[in-house]
Amino acid sequence: MMTINRRQALTQIIGISTAAAGATLMGTSAFAATDEAGNYKLELGEKLKYFPLDAMATAKVAYETGGGCMHQVFHSMVHMLSLSDSADAAKFASIPTALAGYGAAGIAGQGTVCGNNNATGMLVNILGDINGQNSAVIGSLFRYYENTELPLSSDEFVAGIGSTAEKTKDEVVTSSVANSILCHSSISNWSRASGRTFAQKGERCKRLSASIAYHLVELLNRAYAGEDLSALPESKPSEEAQACKSCHGVDATMGSGASVKADMECTTCHTGHFN
Repeated sequence: MMTINRRQALTQIIGISTAAAGATLMGTSAFAATDEAGNYKLELGEKLKYFPLDAMATAKVAYETGGGCMHQVFHSMVHMLSLSDSADAAKFASIPTALAGYGAAGIAGQGTVCGNNNATGMLVNILGDINGQNSAVIGSLFRYYENTELPLSSDEFVAGIGSTAEKTKDEVVTSSVANSILCHSSISNWSRASGRTFAQKGERCKRLSASIAYHLVELLNRAYAGEDLSALPESKPSEEAQACKSCHGVDATMGSGASVKADMECTTCHTGHFN
């Protein structure tokens, strides 16, 4: 007896209607996002439909998922969307989330952009238009990461993701503010506040990924409901960062100033013109 995998089944369901209904049989090659073997494949530029998720359930999946921060966030979001009522749930199920593993510790240990933020961009990039708020979701999440004491450690959140108060005390020790979207700033500020080393970051970073997955779902759900996130102060760069743009603009600069395109915090690294 021949067996077929989930993707092949999906293709047959979509691509072939019953002869009893008088439908014309169509080969899988007629579908742009289907290979010769009948397997669905996400194409460049293709957008999938978001559907509201449970923030705590998603955070719990992120906490329980290994593979580093980027994989934790990307996998939890894609996995939950594959189980959701999204019209594209089966397509989400086909995405190989393991590809996000490269983002751990700021991209293969380089300490650059934190995998939580990398995963956010990767996920939102494949989502269809959410009331014009896709870019605002990314901006809001990044500003949240920069300016919030993380990871979340309330009793409710800790219990919800399946952790314990003992781990909060012994392994996380304290939350901290990253002041940047970069991994090395986030870890360094936590290390300074907690007295722990990078090598001891395990529980803290698992919690951080759960925290970001939680807030990302909150933002996406609010955008889906029609809220204008782009109008919120917390979605915009700090006043200091915005002031920098008055001289370091995108299409015009002050004097010999360099043109800069960025919304991230500036003063974390650039404290003036004479350093």
